[in-house]
Amino acid sequence: MDFKRGLSLVAVFVLLHSSTDELQRVTPAPEATPAAAMADARPPTPGELLARRRLVVPVKGTPPARLQDSFEARRGTGRKHEAIDIMAPWGTPVLAADDGRIEKISSNRAGGLAIYQVDPSGRFVYYYAHLAGYAEGLKEGQAVQRGDVIAYVGATGNANRKAPHLHFAVLLLTTQKRWWGGEAINPYPALSQAPAVTTATR
Repeated sequence: MDFKRGLSLVAVFVLLHSSTDELQRVTPAPEATPAAAMADARPPTPGELLARRRLVVPVKGTPPARLQDSFEARRGTGRKHEAIDIMAPWGTPVLAADDGRIEKISSNRAGGLAIYQVDPSGRFVYYYAHLAGYAEGLKEGQAVQRGDVIAYVGATGNANRKAPHLHFAVLLLTTQKRWWGGEAINPYPALSQAPAVTTATR
C-alpha cells in the first residue's frame, strides 16, 4: 500500500507541475504601451490645432516658399512682432485664410486699416493689417469662406510706404472670447504647408 500511495503522490505532483507550466505558457504577458499611443494621449498644442484648420496663404498668388518667419523678430522697443509679414504689390487681393466670419473692421494708428476674422470653432482670430482697402460690401458679421477676397495689400498705419505687405497674425482666444485678446500663435508653420491661391472668389 505504501508503494502505491507513493506512486499516487508522484502522479499528483507531476500533474500539478505540468498544469502550472501550461498556464505560464498560455497566459499572455501584459502589452507595453506604445510610445505613439502615449504621445497621442497628450493634448494638442495651439500650433497643432492651427495646422488642422488647413489655412491658405492669405495673399493671392503667394507660394508658401516665399514666406518668411518673422514671428520672433523685434519691433520698436524690444517687443516681439508676433505675426508674419507677407510682401506683395500694393492692391494685391488679401484672402480669408480660413472659413469663418468677419468679427471686426477697424482702423488704428499702428495697424492702419485692419480686419479681425474668427474661425468657425470660435477658437482662433485671424488679424489682417496695413490694408489698402476692404473688399466691396464687406461688413462685420459676414460669413466668409477660405480663399474669399476680403481686402487688398497696402501700407497703412505704421508700415513703410515703400514696402506694402500684409501683416498677418493669429490669436488663440481665451475663455473670455474677446476678439482683441488672446495668445499669439506663430502662423508660419501652418502657412508653410498651405496651398497658394491663384484664383479667388468675390
